[in-house]
Amino acid sequence: MTPTQFQKLLLSLPEVIEGAHHGHADFRLGGRVFASLLPDGERAMLKLPLDAQRALVERDPATFAPAAGAWGRAGCTYLVLANVTPTKLRPVATDAWQLAQAAAAARPAKRSPRKRSP
Repeated sequence: MTPTQFQKLLLSLPEVIEGAHHGHADFRLGGRVFASLLPDGERAMLKLPLDAQRALVERDPATFAPAAGAWGRAGCTYLVLANVTPTKLRPVATDAWQLAQAAAAARPAKRSPRKRSP
């Protein structure tokens, strides 16, 4: 898979928008980053449910690895783009999208500041 194929797959999911931070592309749902392309052009990151992350890392450690530290413990999972196909990645990307969708739904809407009377 190429970075462009990764980008197209992520943008095919409902309501996903592409942004950027720290010099690389990210993919957001409801304002929450759930995927990104790393600057090296060889890897990407998906934020996954921990059980899904664990299963992928155990099944295919040459492709999937948890990010270091707290990010990895929060579900951020690196993947080697050259080792995945769109067919293999679609269900994993959908898991990340569903997690982001649940998080966006649970986050209360920001309230507008009230105008004060003079």
